[in-house]
Amino acid sequence: MPNAGLRAYREVLRLVRRLPAETRPYYAKYARENFVNYRDLSADDDLAALLRRAYTHSSWVLSKYSIDAEKAAARLKALGDGHGHGHAGR
Repeated sequence: MPNAGLRAYREVLRLVRRLPAETRPYYAKYARENFVNYRDLSADDDLAALLRRAYTHSSWVLSKYSIDAEKAAARLKALGDGHGHGHAGR
């Protein structure tokens, strides 16, 4: 999963664009701060756990704004499940 963290960050930013305009700066900054804090994570197990957490949190935020999280975050979920090598949801 060498680039999984970067792919997950891109997916989270893609999801942020689905949120109401007035909330996007907050969530984009929050995502960046969290990914920067964990950018040097190297163990695959630790990275997988972080990716699952990113999916869980993203799903909660999307649901908070009545966005279908299961559909919207399918690619992020695939990264957390270790299937991030393909293009799920495309």
